[in-house]
Amino acid sequence: MSNSNNLLEIRDLVVKFKTEEGIVNAVNGVNYSVPEGCSIGVVGESGCGKTVSAYSITRLLPKNATFSGQILYKERNGKVTDTLALPAEGKEIRRLRGRDISMIFQEPMSSLSPVHTINNQLSEAMILFQNMSKQEARERSIELLDLVGIPNPSRRVDEYPFQFSGGMRQRVMIAMALARNPRLLIADEPTTALDVTLQAQVLKLIQNMQNEFNLSMILITHDLGVVAHMVDYIYIMYLGRVVERGKVVDIFDNPLHPYTKGLLNSIPKLKGKRGERVSSIPGTVPSTYVVPVGCGFAARCPYAKEQCFKELPDRVLVEDEHEVSCFLFNGGEVKEDAANA
Repeated sequence: MSNSNNLLEIRDLVVKFKTEEGIVNAVNGVNYSVPEGCSIGVVGESGCGKTVSAYSITRLLPKNATFSGQILYKERNGKVTDTLALPAEGKEIRRLRGRDISMIFQEPMSSLSPVHTINNQLSEAMILFQNMSKQEARERSIELLDLVGIPNPSRRVDEYPFQFSGGMRQRVMIAMALARNPRLLIADEPTTALDVTLQAQVLKLIQNMQNEFNLSMILITHDLGVVAHMVDYIYIMYLGRVVERGKVVDIFDNPLHPYTKGLLNSIPKLKGKRGERVSSIPGTVPSTYVVPVGCGFAARCPYAKEQCFKELPDRVLVEDEHEVSCFLFNGGEVKEDAANA
């Protein structure tokens, strides 16, 4: 691995889906890394490939997917494993899913089995991968439910998902992810189906769990406001590519890519002027069936030049750990257009 401190590195990941309508170009050469004990946020509009890139880590892709690149994961013994090279249904990838890498899925009601009790679903991984007895797993399940704030856990552990509210089901998903004592937690839009109050509670809970268990985390979201106090680094994705990456403070204080600026400007402000409208990014995301030549954002960018429609910009390191893929920046020197962007 290029950095021994990284728990995970994704290198030049490309994922395509064969459909009756044609080839869907979901991920078009993504690179990102997760340092041990740190958290990253992967941010972008729906359809930008952030979820597909995360699902690729544990090979949770449908059979019509084709892929290339590397996903390098550093195991507990220091061995580096390329998860893309493992058989999708083999023992090795199932071991990583069961013990090392956990996921909080976007919609808890469709992710939890409606015909099994909460105890059955929490206990399964502990019995299979931690060699616990059924009684030990049940006791641990009760502890986990209590840890994530479920009242009367000893009674509710034997109930079914339909007996839980949306917020409580999301808490069960967090408990299920922690049941495996993972090293990497992938949270895919964990607050999508929740109201604003519950969103804040669930995000705070995830943050507390990450700090308590020293988890590395990938937080996937379309909302930059969600990641502001949750992660160490932010990766901005657009049309299957990372267009900007940097520390949280750099992304918020000094956004470089026009798309990043558009996302930040679309966040409602508490101290906005009366009658001030929340700005939006003009245009729509291009079809993933035909990836445009050049920069994918060019058609929506107010600073686009002829070059942007013909060539794909390289990644440029503008300042310490702050990279951008945009022709407004050349060799780290900010052009005049970028200074006024």
